[in-house]
Amino acid sequence: MILTVTLNTALDITYRVRSLRPHSSHRVSDVAERPGGKGVNVARVLAALGHEVTVTGFAGGATGEVVRDHLSAVPGLTDALVPVAGATRRTIAVADELTGDTTQLNEPGPEIEPAEWGAFLDRYEELVAGASAVALCGSLPPGVPVGAYAGLVRTARSAGVPVLLDTSGEPLRRGVAARPDIIKPNADELAELTGSHEPLRATQDARRRGARAVVASLGAAGLLAVTPEGRWRAAPPAAVRGNPTGAGDSAVAGLLSGLLEQLPWPDRLARAVALSAASVRSATAGEFDRTAYEELLGRVAVSGEFSAA
Repeated sequence: MILTVTLNTALDITYRVRSLRPHSSHRVSDVAERPGGKGVNVARVLAALGHEVTVTGFAGGATGEVVRDHLSAVPGLTDALVPVAGATRRTIAVADELTGDTTQLNEPGPEIEPAEWGAFLDRYEELVAGASAVALCGSLPPGVPVGAYAGLVRTARSAGVPVLLDTSGEPLRRGVAARPDIIKPNADELAELTGSHEPLRATQDARRRGARAVVASLGAAGLLAVTPEGRWRAAPPAAVRGNPTGAGDSAVAGLLSGLLEQLPWPDRLARAVALSAASVRSATAGEFDRTAYEELLGRVAVSGEFSAA
């Protein structure tokens, strides 16, 4: 079982309009509603790949109930969310059909009370004991300690369970120091962590700060990985137009599934890039175009070397 942690779960709502224009009224052509938050997106992709996955984090209010109802319909996915008094947030994506661009509006999460955080820690410790891998993903809702991910990384490492961390800012800085097996920042998050805007230098610096392996997302340019086994770049065969929301989460799912299947790093990265590109072609985060994925998988360009990085 793969465990994904989403402390700031969401209900993702996507509106499609013909053309998004500021200061104008718009007629919505389609509305899609899905459970969201980075770890939830990762879990849904993993489940679609055939893995057994458990989702934990927080859910509250009427929005939280809608999220849980959606999760109950996903084959292979187990809901272990901890109930809270506050309402789960919503994220609004407005997809412009004319340009292919998406505008994102993210609500803040609910205030987490100390007793609720304690209940989550108890649940997490129980779940980690039966997990084959853990993904810690996304932002922290109000009330959760800024060093929360560092503690969750240490709990997983103490249980001998590999852990991937995908967050940003101070939670990432503190989490890296706890020595996660993999971190997956994007270029901006990596630069904020290390102070360097040169991807290879920044990725190597992030490893020195504690991460065993660093896989940096470079947007349309693909992934850069620096690991104990070597370093590689992986890129899609061409730029992909569509909704980029959740593309990084699909990459995380590819990395985790490749880890559990003991694939060599180039194959893990090819899978992650293909899934990421195929998710851009999907209308909503947490889903991917399977036909596009299978077609892209064999065309991802991976270059690098097997040697200590």
